[in-house]
Amino acid sequence: MATASRTSGATVRAQAEAAVASGGQGLARLALLVVGAVPGLVLPVGAAVAAGGVTASVFQDSYYPVVLFGLAVAAVAGALVAVLFVRRTASRTRQQLERWYGIRLLAVYQPRPALELDERGHWWTGYSYHRSRTVAKYAQLLHWGARDRTTRSEVAWLAISPALVVALAGPVAVLMVLGVACILTPLPVDGFGPVPARLVSVLLSAALGLGMVAVGVLVAPYAVRGYAEVARRVLDQDGRATHAQLTRRVAELTETRADAVGDQAAELRRIERDLHDGAQARLVAIGMTLGTIEHLMDTDQAAARELLSEARQSSARALQELRDLVRGIHPPVLAERGLGDAVRALALDSALPTEVCVSLPDRPPAPVEAAAYFSICELLANAAKHSGAEQVWVDILYRAGLLRITVTDDGVGVADPSRGTGLRGIERRLGTFDGVLAIDSTSGGPTTITLELPCELSSPRTSTSFAKA
Repeated sequence: MATASRTSGATVRAQAEAAVASGGQGLARLALLVVGAVPGLVLPVGAAVAAGGVTASVFQDSYYPVVLFGLAVAAVAGALVAVLFVRRTASRTRQQLERWYGIRLLAVYQPRPALELDERGHWWTGYSYHRSRTVAKYAQLLHWGARDRTTRSEVAWLAISPALVVALAGPVAVLMVLGVACILTPLPVDGFGPVPARLVSVLLSAALGLGMVAVGVLVAPYAVRGYAEVARRVLDQDGRATHAQLTRRVAELTETRADAVGDQAAELRRIERDLHDGAQARLVAIGMTLGTIEHLMDTDQAAARELLSEARQSSARALQELRDLVRGIHPPVLAERGLGDAVRALALDSALPTEVCVSLPDRPPAPVEAAAYFSICELLANAAKHSGAEQVWVDILYRAGLLRITVTDDGVGVADPSRGTGLRGIERRLGTFDGVLAIDSTSGGPTTITLELPCELSSPRTSTSFAKA
């Protein structure tokens, strides 16, 4: 890994632009670039050509499908060979830019999470579960490489670099070869007076050839500069996001903010409606009953005592409705005990047998806990109403900066967000936190719904638990 520069991104870009504009050493550096492109170009192409030639010679011309298959296999093998040189090629390019122009480019890789063996005997890669440790290792490597920004830029550079070298060094090489050919092969021209034709031919060929060579030497530094500029743009990790990326991100944030504001307004209207139709109506009725009791105290004490009993029962029901309303806003067990115990309590009241497995180092932020809790509530309700399942499993864990929740049932499957508002509501709720919802539900089941929310926990304390409800 190249040493990370302490210079700010703007300073790095300024250094690069100034250095690229200052000039290079020409042919020597261009030759080094051509040699450096060998792993990314010559090895894959050579492997493909060699394998294709061997296949063609063995099966003759009548087996075109076999030959094409052999070429395809050879191309894949060549690409795999080239991938082995990804980090080496990028590191050499960074060293060349630093040595030639004083440009120091960052090469900071995201840490790869260690493989973990859970209580069920499965290997957790930080992204998915696998029974085999070898499969988990390579799955983690591929997934990490696809998500790591620096690795993606290096793979792109491995593909771009050979084509760029050919495009830049090709014209210079043509000029040099033609120049040498002109010098070694005199042009057929007539003589001028007393000057022999052969001398004129040699001088003219030498002048033309030296001119071509001189042009090639003069063009070479510009070719190297172009290479350095493209390399800086591809490998510079402090480069700014494109306008399209920023526009798309602003649109996403605007949409999620609108969803959050809409959901908050809808929740306030629900609370107001529940208070108006429930507790408020009962309290008004209690007040009217107490007024009636006041008039009956002197005339009909038996009726007054009966109305007092009704008022006491109405007050108890109003208190229960207020408690249910508060629990719907933010369950006390969630606030006091955290997400794991809140989901276990939810599982006890679920219509289906629910198995809960929780592995959280500590508590997520309260808004994330609430979003996760109410999403699980919705998923359990959907499973009870629509899935026809006999068992539900809920796994809650925290890995690689993500709160990951998996809800699985053994029902009939075919869960589709377009067929109702529940899953779309969960998507909107998670989108407020840049979370994602993934659905794996085939006909006949099972259905697995995965929620991922990026967040940070509050302490390194480890707590792993497993429960059935």
